Amino acid sequence: MRLADKVALVTGGGVGIGAAVARLFAREGASVVITGRRKEMLEQVVTEIERAGGRALAVAGSVADEGHARSAVGQAVRAFGKLDVLVNNAGIGAFGKALHETDDATWDEQLAVNLTGVFRMTRAALPELIRAGGGSIINVSSIAALVGIPSIAAYSATKGALNALTRCLAVEYAEHKIRCNAICPGLVDTPMAAPLMADPARLAEVLSVYPMARAGTPEEVAKLVLYLASDDAAWMTGSIIPIDGGMTAQ
Repeated sequence: MRLADKVALVTGGGVGIGAAVARLFAREGASVVITGRRKEMLEQVVTEIERAGGRALAVAGSVADEGHARSAVGQAVRAFGKLDVLVNNAGIGAFGKALHETDDATWDEQLAVNLTGVFRMTRAALPELIRAGGGSIINVSSIAALVGIPSIAAYSATKGALNALTRCLAVEYAEHKIRCNAICPGLVDTPMAAPLMADPARLAEVLSVYPMARAGTPEEVAKLVLYLASDDAAWMTGSIIPIDGGMTAQ
């Protein structure tokens, strides 16, 4: 198993990509701590993992809360003894408004969750990763950080900053044997994308720029996260990796 004896913390682990990552990590031998704002969704994922013979713990809360970040890391270490992997997956979208239509509250919320939340979770986790003798941080960014997409300026700005943060972390913590990489998914069939997936006309328009002509699945994205978390990626750090059905290859 590729993550045997590892302990991983996955934010936004109750649904979508985060839940898929948690399930896959557990199957590959990791003890998994998942966080998110909806306790019932987290507990459902934990139950699924435990029924399959894995080990998991749910810690409800928001990455925008500094106290929650510290608590989640602390509970992971108390429950499983250490921390080896952090997956910063929690994020929210703000779609459909031009920049001049975007209010301060929307802008601030995007920053608080998608960027400051990553900063706080990573800051809390780094001492434990150093104590463990190294580890892996995987940030879930977006193709919106790589190409211009109309009507999602606030979201795109947070993801562009996340890519920059990823590179800085990779350089700064390499001496501690901590790797940091980011993945940039395109359209993935998750609850965040549900309104688009339910609108055939809009979906067809979006997929017209995807060479593979379909959305990705959370499970497909989770396999890339697993690779980056595992020792198979031991010489990878600071990488920004699209996983998008060829959308950004054009």
